[in-house]
Amino acid sequence: MKIQANKVARYLNKDPRNFTKKDIIKFIEGNDIRMVNFRYVGGDDKLKTLNFSIADTKYLDRILSAGERVDGSSIFKNIDASSSDLYVVPKYKTAFINPFSEIPTLELLCSFYTPEGKPFESSPENILSRAEKVFKKVTGYEFHALGELEYYVIAPKDPLYPMNAQKGYHESYPFAKWEALRCEAMDAISCAGGKLKYGHSEVGFIRTQDDEMSQQEIEFLPVNAVDAADQLTIAKWILSSIGYKYGVTLSFAPKISVGHAGSGLHFHTCLVKNGKNAMIEKNKLSLSAKKIINGYMALAKSLTAFGNTVPTSYLRLVPHQEAPTKICWGMRDRSALVRVPLSWLNASNMVSSINPGVNNTDFKVDHGQTVEFRSADGSANIHLFLAGLCVAARHGFEMKNSVEVSRKFFADKNSGKGNTKFSSLPSSCYASSDSLKENRAIYEKYGVFSGSIIDSTIKRLKSYDDKNLSETLYGKEDEIKKLVDEYLYC
Repeated sequence: MKIQANKVARYLNKDPRNFTKKDIIKFIEGNDIRMVNFRYVGGDDKLKTLNFSIADTKYLDRILSAGERVDGSSIFKNIDASSSDLYVVPKYKTAFINPFSEIPTLELLCSFYTPEGKPFESSPENILSRAEKVFKKVTGYEFHALGELEYYVIAPKDPLYPMNAQKGYHESYPFAKWEALRCEAMDAISCAGGKLKYGHSEVGFIRTQDDEMSQQEIEFLPVNAVDAADQLTIAKWILSSIGYKYGVTLSFAPKISVGHAGSGLHFHTCLVKNGKNAMIEKNKLSLSAKKIINGYMALAKSLTAFGNTVPTSYLRLVPHQEAPTKICWGMRDRSALVRVPLSWLNASNMVSSINPGVNNTDFKVDHGQTVEFRSADGSANIHLFLAGLCVAARHGFEMKNSVEVSRKFFADKNSGKGNTKFSSLPSSCYASSDSLKENRAIYEKYGVFSGSIIDSTIKRLKSYDDKNLSETLYGKEDEIKKLVDEYLYC
């Protein structure tokens, strides 16, 4: 088998997508695995855990075959406690070894099922799965995505090798602290099945009287949207666990200090057909790619309801911080809401030119074109946000004159720097909830989002009562810090 970081796949010499129950049992018996953990994402987008101590094969076979019962009313708010049982059923392809447990432990992600044995429609993972299936049925394409996971490591101030504020981008150790933590996390994420592109130090570096805060980023490779969401969920758990091990605070919060770079959760998306990226036609952005961009433009405001879910999200969406404020798209423009990044269309001869005597012409470089949606942050409900992007992309295909309309949102440059041509993203959770209410029929179409999920999302966003928060907090550093601390572990 080719290089494989996942120990389960390496032992079985098998692609995880083809794992069977017999494979899982074989691995457990052959590697003295003594515990199995079921993991699943609840209505609050947090990872839940159910531990099993494996005493015999018969019991192992039962939980792998039928899952286990859980109290759904404690995991989802819209379930009545008088009839709350749900099943959690393991997805074999997600199996990986727990990198932290002293007891040899196998991890499995799960899906929720109703007492009737049907997928529970309100679980984030099942909503995303429906969004993917509907998208493919309507368009004929698969919807793939990758996330750029940004975070800060907050630790006691180190007097050695200081770095200047806002100058951390791709800096090297020892000036960029916590490279070792990032690399350890990347290795653990890969072993857990995550498909990684790279990791690096990010722009943000903040020093206070007692602490210093170093921003980092880990970026993934494109996979189908459900797998992308699952991988990000596990990655956040791994990073937080390693941060705890090091005795430092690790935060995905959208903003931890006003005036400094916030942490986004950018998503690159692409269309795939017959296993090939379908974003380029005749060396130009394809018509289908422009359709999904227009869908993103149309639902940009309401997508913040799933991607920017706490009041401090809107302290990040301000000009001059490489965070979008205007609803527009552009080529390689980092101030635009949607950026069309550089591809590898003209990359086939670069290696040969810099390495004399090397003939690289036989290597076919995939153009790898994506479009990047840049407003979401670490507070995002990952599964619901990706489901929302999938809905928006589908909507772009269903809109009349979609490609022509998309031209109205195109920005040549500097789209986020005072340009009044384009409308603005919401400025609060309250405003975001109003946008979701306005667009709810599009999300509920084909039964992708349930009405109860839309209702509960609107209710939660309005409960923050942050309609004029930016104006209220302007210049009040102590109150801003209190709010930032409240959502530090968002």
